[in-house]
Amino acid sequence: MAQIAILAFGSLIEEPGEEIDPLIRKRIRRVRTPFSIEFARSSRWRCGAPTLIPVDVGGSPVNGDLLVLHDTVGIEEAMTLLWRRETRNELSGKKYSRPANPSQDQVIVECIQSFHGCDVALYTKIGSNIEDLNADHLADLAISSARAKAGANRKDGISYLASVIRQDITTPLLPEYLAAILRKTEAGDLDEAHARIQTGLTA
Repeated sequence: MAQIAILAFGSLIEEPGEEIDPLIRKRIRRVRTPFSIEFARSSRWRCGAPTLIPVDVGGSPVNGDLLVLHDTVGIEEAMTLLWRRETRNELSGKKYSRPANPSQDQVIVECIQSFHGCDVALYTKIGSNIEDLNADHLADLAISSARAKAGANRKDGISYLASVIRQDITTPLLPEYLAAILRKTEAGDLDEAHARIQTGLTA
């Protein structure tokens, strides 16, 4: 059976999900993505927070983790598990089927052949939905998400950005995006920014 891996470059690194996590045989860290990534998607699951997606314009390749799955996992199963995790359908029994004409809001599973010793590496794509892509706008989206329900569960944009930085991921927009959050919240770091928002200390 082919060796299948998942190329993770966002929250999937720290939170692979309850279906994928038990199937990870090993991790290959700091694998450069063969495509560019940027904070170009406002996620409704995170109350509008900016998230990383592959982009055709702007962005840059980033460091990711290659989650190598057990040999018993076939490609169709792996694609379904990845799609379910990314669409919040874990344990649903739903199966992935690639749409013929995907919309900008549909999650697509893509394949890379012969990647870092694996026969196939899978990753997800979804369309950009942030038109005004600049640091100040991203910061406003992240702060708004931290004030919403996502903030209480640490699923907001500030917590997401902190996770990305912990994984040594950077993009062209990230330094200014981070600086804008700290400036707008008058905080010294992202943990303080999150705490200030949660306690109502920011405007």
